[in-house]
Amino acid sequence: MLGSLNAADLVETHIDRNDQSTPLASTELAVHRAIYRATSAQAVVHAHPSCAIALSFTRSMLIPRDVEGKTVLHEVPVLGGDEEIKPGDFAEEIADALRRYKLVFVRGHGSFAAGQLLEEAYSYTSCLEHSCYLYYLLRVMGEEK
Repeated sequence: MLGSLNAADLVETHIDRNDQSTPLASTELAVHRAIYRATSAQAVVHAHPSCAIALSFTRSMLIPRDVEGKTVLHEVPVLGGDEEIKPGDFAEEIADALRRYKLVFVRGHGSFAAGQLLEEAYSYTSCLEHSCYLYYLLRVMGEEK
């Protein structure tokens, strides 16, 4: 669970080759590797934020309405269409998008955030989910279409 990760949960492996830690790594290792190769990122967070996932089904871009989301993220591209997503899909597209954006979303699946520290990438992920939750609340209240 993202909110309860600690240092012992992190897996370090090579960017360009497999090693003894590779089997313990994320099923999205190909995406992580592509991001590290294509960007200056020192940390990547992949998550499955529920409100953002819900919005990703109907949007090609997630655009925060709240001040923090606008300031920090500006906008978040949503990659993919109606096809079934498998681990590693869109690795190069995600890495390319992270050259321009702080966070990228794969429709119906999850987010990939890049930063210089894990805390930075995690904060982008949290900011997106908070913005999407606020959007949801506005919809429930009938204030947003």
